[in-house]
Amino acid sequence: MSTIHAPLPTTPGTTTGVDSTRHTTALARVAGAMRLSIGFVFLWAFLDKALGLGFDTGKVTKGTVTTVTRFGDAAWIHGGSPTSGFLGHAASGPFASFYNSFAGAAWADWLFMLGLLGIGAALMLGIGMRIATISGAVMLVLMWSAVLPPANNLFMDEHLIYAMGLVVLTLIGAGKTFGFGRRYERLPIVAGHDWLK
Repeated sequence: MSTIHAPLPTTPGTTTGVDSTRHTTALARVAGAMRLSIGFVFLWAFLDKALGLGFDTGKVTKGTVTTVTRFGDAAWIHGGSPTSGFLGHAASGPFASFYNSFAGAAWADWLFMLGLLGIGAALMLGIGMRIATISGAVMLVLMWSAVLPPANNLFMDEHLIYAMGLVVLTLIGAGKTFGFGRRYERLPIVAGHDWLK
């Protein structure tokens, strides 16, 4: 004999348990996809700068002519500097001289590239979300401050939106959907240290 369950009573503005589960599942999937997308932005920037794939690194525009050199001298693996172009020439606003002062420095190149790789990999895998969020937000705010004021707004641009998005993704546990967050958080060393989650 089967049992038919009556729908749960609701008041206006509330959802049933089934609707709540659907919304939670949908939110988790969208958050997981958003985490992967932002992670890919960081990881792709690392790959393009490291290898000179020609999407930003290795692309030179003079007048109306754009020349693309893939895997060329601009690639970090061939001695190119991932910070010299942006920090040396594109930095503007009140902090331009600060950023110009270390554009192309080896320590800045290494920190920038390791940051892109570490943040991108952590986000793509869904592990170490707290560290990735703090590191990513700091990097994004620094990049935002290098081009003040932004070209299309008084103060807001995609760097700040990405930074806030990272915080939201971490708060809602986005590393657990389409990622290894659940398994990672069960590791003994991680379970005993919240800052590693």
